[in-house]
Amino acid sequence: MNMIVRNLVGSQDASVRSAAYRTIWRWHFYAGLFCLPFVVVLSLSGAVYLFKPQIDAWLDRPYDHMALNGAPQSLDAQVAAAQAALPDARLTALELRADPADAARVTFMTGRRGSEDFAIQRVLVRPDTLEILAVQDDKYRPSRLAGAIHGDLLLGTPGHVLLELAGAWAIIMIVSGLYLWWPRDAKGLAGVAYPRLAEGGRIFWRDLHAVTGLWVSFFALFLLVTALPWTLVWGESFRYVRNIGETMLVHPDWTTGPADAREQRKEQFQQATPAPSEHAEHHAHHAAAGAAATRVGFDRIAPIAAGLGLAEPVMISPPGPEGAAWKVQSRTQNRPLRRTIEFDPASFEQLRETGFATSPLIDRIFGIGVAAHEGQLFGWLNQLLGLLTVVAYLLLVVSSVVLWWRRRPRGALGAPPAFSPEPRLAPFMLSLILALGLFLPTLGLSLLAVLAAETVIRRAFPGASRWLGLRPIGAARQP
Repeated sequence: MNMIVRNLVGSQDASVRSAAYRTIWRWHFYAGLFCLPFVVVLSLSGAVYLFKPQIDAWLDRPYDHMALNGAPQSLDAQVAAAQAALPDARLTALELRADPADAARVTFMTGRRGSEDFAIQRVLVRPDTLEILAVQDDKYRPSRLAGAIHGDLLLGTPGHVLLELAGAWAIIMIVSGLYLWWPRDAKGLAGVAYPRLAEGGRIFWRDLHAVTGLWVSFFALFLLVTALPWTLVWGESFRYVRNIGETMLVHPDWTTGPADAREQRKEQFQQATPAPSEHAEHHAHHAAAGAAATRVGFDRIAPIAAGLGLAEPVMISPPGPEGAAWKVQSRTQNRPLRRTIEFDPASFEQLRETGFATSPLIDRIFGIGVAAHEGQLFGWLNQLLGLLTVVAYLLLVVSSVVLWWRRRPRGALGAPPAFSPEPRLAPFMLSLILALGLFLPTLGLSLLAVLAAETVIRRAFPGASRWLGLRPIGAARQP
């Protein structure tokens, strides 16, 4: 009798575990269905941006180490030639080059006062003849375009919202995937720590998906977490917390959405050196004289900047508004190496230095994470890890599609069918979901929306309910 009772209890426990497994499997399926298109786009755009320094250097190679016909003219003359090519643009910076035979890279911003439409233009000048070699719109550079796709899918605010949703559901996808991977009756490491590639068929694809997901899960979570400060909802909340106390006196060097990015560009435009045409319009003789002064002095500041040992690229920004200082900035993607040094506009004496070391702790933590996210924290090995992560993502996408295609039922989406009534999840899993929903408001709200939609579809749309797997349609195999 006791044996019968134990068998019945064991059978019931197994049934409950199977039902819970099926529920988590279904949510994993839903999360993947929503996230996979974004995973593909972000993986490919991220792979391009991962090699931004190399891509930019390769595109600029025709302008490096040029065979000059004479001695290079002064940097002031090169900047003046660039300004003449864009007389209505505001001068923002000159890139410091180690080789005087490299074309001068002079950066400008175009726009109008009161406008939010600003563009960054780069003028390349031949050092000996002052010939204009190219005028480039920064947003069309491949690495910049890849970064824009990676940031908001070129959709502005809707793109930010979609990517924040995709990131939140990707966390659900990872957590549920680890639950499904967890070895229950495994004998050995085959299919758990490494895939059984020789088996072929369903086992091959299942192992490729599960084991790849296991090994890439840490890197995926790291990338998702380090991307959070850039998001619209979570990022704004993070910035609010960051700005409590003295931290608000230091501007963060990241943006949380299109509006924030526009405000940052507007501030950069206001700090840039006014264009000659602006002074002509306002007939301000003393201001014009001040602006002319900012276009000389590059030859004095450049040797000083070269001796600072800053990480490349190094940008020299002339004093824009009255009373401003010369700025020499390292704009390296390896953020812990970034420094900004300011110099007196008249005497060229150093005034102050700011940078990673003087940033608030929360900014330093984020800066290290972003540098690793972009593949620039520890050199080529960081880029290699990033590239392998991209390959793993694409393997997960391909294997998930193959697994779905092989097991899809006729006349249904192929989501793992639900049990009725739905089983209760383990307290740990419920607590984890609740914690994630509170930590990521976008995830919490979307989870409630999906649960509400499931309830409505179950009750009001039986056909759609069967197609989505919300009503049992027969046993389904586990992945």
